[in-house]
Amino acid sequence: MKDIINIVEKTILERRTVKPAKMNGKIIDEEVFKKLLEAANWAPTHGNTEPINFFVIKPADVKKFCKLHAEMYKNFTSSEEFSIEKYNKILNNGNNVSHIIALGMKRGNNKKIPEIEEIASVSCAVQNIMLLAHSVGIVSYWGSGGMTYKPEMKNYFKLKEEDKFIGFLYLGFTDFEIPPGKRVKPMDEKFINWNID
Repeated sequence: MKDIINIVEKTILERRTVKPAKMNGKIIDEEVFKKLLEAANWAPTHGNTEPINFFVIKPADVKKFCKLHAEMYKNFTSSEEFSIEKYNKILNNGNNVSHIIALGMKRGNNKKIPEIEEIASVSCAVQNIMLLAHSVGIVSYWGSGGMTYKPEMKNYFKLKEEDKFIGFLYLGFTDFEIPPGKRVKPMDEKFINWNID
């Protein structure tokens, strides 16, 4: 039992974000990638609404999608807000990644379940992928830049009004050393022993 706890704890404590520019272009084995999706599929879900609505962009289409995303940003951003640096970053995000998963939340039919719980379920699914990926040497980056929260991106993935689009998960490998983690706030500020009077 202790060994299992140690393995899981090690995975949780050592997982780090690695940005797409630091990935190396190596492709994830298809069977391994399917395991990542299966891990996402088993995220907790209130009332079995299973709100995961993920769009898998495979290696052959990654650069095409990044070009599409960059052009979408260019076409739907005012000249005052447009940044060529941001355009180039979006365009080049796919240069070294294996897969991109576009992260959607499909609202369940049970409206008694609050939207926040559906978003939380999808977030758990993403964490499941990131943890399993880390355990087999795959790095990840959950990004919400570019057109993530714009209606054009939501429309591109044919999400309905009540659905949400919450970002992109970039997956791949890296030759860089994984940096040590840091926590800014001490634990006793986050976990408070609450006495009931």
